[in-house]
Amino acid sequence: MKLENEKLIDDFLAHADDLGDDIMADIGEMLGVMPFIFSILRNRPDTFALSTLADYRFSRPDSLDAKTAELVTMAAAAGAGADDCLKVHMKAALKEGASRDEILDVLLIAAMIGKTRVLASSLRRFREVCGEGPGAEK
Repeated sequence: MKLENEKLIDDFLAHADDLGDDIMADIGEMLGVMPFIFSILRNRPDTFALSTLADYRFSRPDSLDAKTAELVTMAAAAGAGADDCLKVHMKAALKEGASRDEILDVLLIAAMIGKTRVLASSLRRFREVCGEGPGAEK
């Protein structure tokens, strides 16, 4: 890495602990709860500042309003099987104005894609083993 870039990073990280306090407050405000992973990562100020700032920027892009971003996050959490994250982001979506029906529709869409993932993979194996069409021979 270039020396001037290392200096910029070092200068930024010199404020990591102070940034961490503000980040924790912002996360609590945004989500209404403090995810336990943040309380653990907070013990490493450099890692915490770098990781959570990136996460914050990803979770609140300029192209999406906060409600839409939370609904997308819910779909991703559902698809990843991240149940605790799903619960946190459902509550955050409600806080941002999502309706019960919007949340349910997002979950149903996520489930449909999950089902499609299982079917696409398993039916390809089925076709490889059992052949094409009704009664196809192995």
